[in-house]
Amino acid sequence: MTRRGGRLRTVLTVLSAWSVLAGAALVGAAPASGAPGAVVLAPGIEYSRFDIQAAEGVAHAHVLSVDLRSRQVGVGLLYPGKVAARATVSRLAASAGAVAGVNGDFFNITETQHPGIAATGAPVGPAIALGHALKAAVPNGQRFGPALPPGTTTKDVLGVTADGTARLDSIALDGSVTTGEGDLPLGGLNQYALPVGSVGAFTSDWGTVSRLRAVCGTDSDRGAPCGTDTHEVLVADGRVVSSADAPGSGAIEPGTTVLVGRETGAQRLRDLSPGDPVQVRHRLIASTTRSPYTFALGGYPVLRGGLPLPGLDATTSAVRTAAGIADGGHRLLLLALDGAAAYRTGLTIAEVADTMRDLGSTEAFSLDGGGSSTLVARAPGAALTVRNHPSGGAERPVPNGIGVFTKP
Repeated sequence: MTRRGGRLRTVLTVLSAWSVLAGAALVGAAPASGAPGAVVLAPGIEYSRFDIQAAEGVAHAHVLSVDLRSRQVGVGLLYPGKVAARATVSRLAASAGAVAGVNGDFFNITETQHPGIAATGAPVGPAIALGHALKAAVPNGQRFGPALPPGTTTKDVLGVTADGTARLDSIALDGSVTTGEGDLPLGGLNQYALPVGSVGAFTSDWGTVSRLRAVCGTDSDRGAPCGTDTHEVLVADGRVVSSADAPGSGAIEPGTTVLVGRETGAQRLRDLSPGDPVQVRHRLIASTTRSPYTFALGGYPVLRGGLPLPGLDATTSAVRTAAGIADGGHRLLLLALDGAAAYRTGLTIAEVADTMRDLGSTEAFSLDGGGSSTLVARAPGAALTVRNHPSGGAERPVPNGIGVFTKP
């Protein structure tokens, strides 16, 4: 094992990593054939933990290795049932019956720049669960989290297709609103932030949280003031039912769509009256494959084709969560760093890319970190437990995550 581009000051001890593992809670589990010392949670699913000598000190990693070729293994989106909602990873994984899981996308965690506006808790990027499109990506300037590496966007996703292959991709919204006056492009789907001048659709997947945040900020400035030229229309059974000048809140009935417009989009929605026919169409389109995604979630790429992306931050160390793709898309590696005081310096994003490559990944994807970084796992015959130490002292509720499941 050697240094990668000088980003790691000391050699990553991966060869010994798989043998310094598991801890007392997992003693007695059968060793994995492909990773000496790793613990088998279930056929095709292994758990490991080890130290990394990084630039700012020792980091401690917890890793899940998931063999997607196994017919007994499944991977899916963990989420609380609504887009604008949060729960801890352990609660999400337990309620879904997962063997293991990690936290997922960055999210709308605070609104200090918009007094009177509550954070929605909704994630930044696209989300797909069980093949169903839950939401699309917010504009780049509206994201929460560290700066995006050059050439990446909020549309970037990690997903698994229907044939069981893990991929990095970009997913865009394709949609329209058809009225008696013609078609309007759809600018958003269940998003906490809509593009300036657009119309966005909110469905029952959104939840009960206020939709007012969707008209705040601009495409390039998350902290810009909320728009004042807004309009909302409720559509049911292909007809306008009601309208309002400001976005509202509360549950949206299945089969019903709330259209929220800002600026030019608001002006177009004001032309609609109760009883007018309206058809709303939306779908998420992947850029690199026609195979449908069974699950996908947002973050940003750090490794492609075995090479770190140019421009990755090599100075800011933090607790991180990341996912790696190995073996031609047939193995998924899920990493969460430990947030205990002894390890809290963590890794830079450049070091994350190097670490995932040294673990065998050819592609890697950064997920939310800091207080969100959580990895849970269930040992054979034992309860699901948190394996790392969240840096905030307790699990942070998050909007989604990646769940690892066993199948008959």
